[in-house]
Amino acid sequence: IWYHRPAINEELLQSLPNLKVVASAGVGIDHLDLKLLSSYGVKVSNTPFVVSTDTADMGMALLLASARRLVEGHEMAVSPDTEYFPADWLGVEVSGATLGILGMGTIGYKVAERAKAFEMKILYHNRNQRKKEEESAVGAIYCKKIDDLLQQSDFVLLAVTLTPQTHKLIGKRELELMKPTATLINISRGLVVDQDALVEALQNKVIKAAALDVTYPEPLPRDHPLLKLKNVIITPHIGSATKKTRWVMMEEMAESIEAGLAGLPIPREVL
Repeated sequence: IWYHRPAINEELLQSLPNLKVVASAGVGIDHLDLKLLSSYGVKVSNTPFVVSTDTADMGMALLLASARRLVEGHEMAVSPDTEYFPADWLGVEVSGATLGILGMGTIGYKVAERAKAFEMKILYHNRNQRKKEEESAVGAIYCKKIDDLLQQSDFVLLAVTLTPQTHKLIGKRELELMKPTATLINISRGLVVDQDALVEALQNKVIKAAALDVTYPEPLPRDHPLLKLKNVIITPHIGSATKKTRWVMMEEMAESIEAGLAGLPIPREVL
């Protein structure tokens, strides 16, 4: 499966009686009905670890681009209408700012490692608290309650897996808890955020900005209000989109398929 296609539904499974394994690109498996697949005796694999470094890089890239208004700045610099650069055209500081990471798995932790180099104060919320030595290595402070993280953070970065529990994790209430100067960064899944609530929050300056590598749907309808807001950066779900990583993803998928066809243990099987 690439970009969630083809759709693995009962009709497809019934038409493929010899199917042994479904190899899915990336880490997310929210597009797969694991119980349905298991009932047909089909095993599932993904490529969770190879994408983490590039996706963490993307998270920091979005954070920096939004903070320093790079997209707006580029448009100003190349516009044929620009006669001078205004002196009061300002971004916000990254060094010394507070970054709140929701989801401190492999990707979230790699974001924290990068943020440490920018001298950011790091807060995080996770289902399970990290080991003390892991926290100390990046200077991260655990927030048992999401609300505490949202209220304190200058940047809130989402790196959670999409599950029924994280579906629309960030809605109107959560956005209103954030600082009016805060930026929301999403490198997880579009459905983790209530997009209607996000549009309203951005329009009404409840939060300062958003930087999104994921939306729902993808791509957004061309008349979607998010596409018209100056305080939003949207990229086309390219967290893992580097030549090396995509090549390794393909290799890992092929390895899982070969193992499944040979009746061998499947590397990176989703259990």
